[in-house]
Amino acid sequence: MDLRTLPLYFLLGGTVVAVVTYFGSTSRGLVAAFIAFFPSISLITFTTIYLKGGTTSASDYARSMLILTPAWLLYVLAVLFLLPRWGLFPTLLMGVLLYVGAAFLTIRLQGLM
Repeated sequence: MDLRTLPLYFLLGGTVVAVVTYFGSTSRGLVAAFIAFFPSISLITFTTIYLKGGTTSASDYARSMLILTPAWLLYVLAVLFLLPRWGLFPTLLMGVLLYVGAAFLTIRLQGLM
């Protein structure tokens, strides 16, 4: 990886987080979700992976994203249901733990670990 590109990646990611936070904190959750889900980050990621590793690497990344989608959905569902009951930090901790556990289980079942 070319370390000179890291500041660019940092700025792009930070900009997306700032815009999503702005819309999310002003009760425009659907707009915030649209921006967060907009494939701009994955577009950049696919492009950089393709340029560094070619078609096989980019295709493997796409397949891996789909394989880990259920773990990510579990995380989001945990936040949705636990946030009103537990508050922010315990909910996020539990959501991340569920994501990591489900992701590792998925990876193990795929025979990749």
